[in-house]
Amino acid sequence: MTQDEAKALVGQRAAAMVEDGMAVGLGTGTTSVMFIKALGERVRAGLQIRCVASSEASAALATSLGITVMSLAELPALDLYIDGADEIGPGLALIKGGGGALLREKIVASAAKQFVVVADTTKEVAVLGRFPLPVEVIKMALPLVEHKLTDLGLQPKLRVRADGSAYLTDEQNYILDCGCSRIENPEETAAEIRNIVGVVEHGLFLGMASVALIAGEGGVVERFE
Repeated sequence: MTQDEAKALVGQRAAAMVEDGMAVGLGTGTTSVMFIKALGERVRAGLQIRCVASSEASAALATSLGITVMSLAELPALDLYIDGADEIGPGLALIKGGGGALLREKIVASAAKQFVVVADTTKEVAVLGRFPLPVEVIKMALPLVEHKLTDLGLQPKLRVRADGSAYLTDEQNYILDCGCSRIENPEETAAEIRNIVGVVEHGLFLGMASVALIAGEGGVVERFE
């Protein structure tokens, strides 16, 4: 099974969890794209739902598929949030934000009764940190935050686009990708980063996901917190 096939399989499994009348949060990234496409098929078949998207890209895709997308102001309480992850560690501790939507993802996830992670087996790790940890930063604070993160040994690097320009989030902030290698104590690292003035959000999602659907050669398996 290829990675794309695994993502499609877990996306279909997640779409099957959505029930008629639900308010659903839509994640961002390649696995979430598969989920949104599978959900669009169910909507075309008659499923009635309302959704909040965690990025402009996911909102545009969902709208193109006939899915009703609303703002969080219009739909502040969600039944279910389904999104991918860049890494899944013990206790369903996550690194997210490779797609640049970590702030909105964390906001939408916080509005949901249940957060379901969708991924393939390559995202499972024994210790978080192999994937660079994204930190979203207000533009003015970039030099300060870079210095503070360096002092913490987190090796920050400004995310840039293919043309060399700085990557900007939907909220028009910068992202510093931190080469942590190993995050032995995610709670401590998260607290240290959040204490830096100018940090908007970080990509450690701790104690948020309740179940992970993980696709591999044997099909989709469930992992719980």
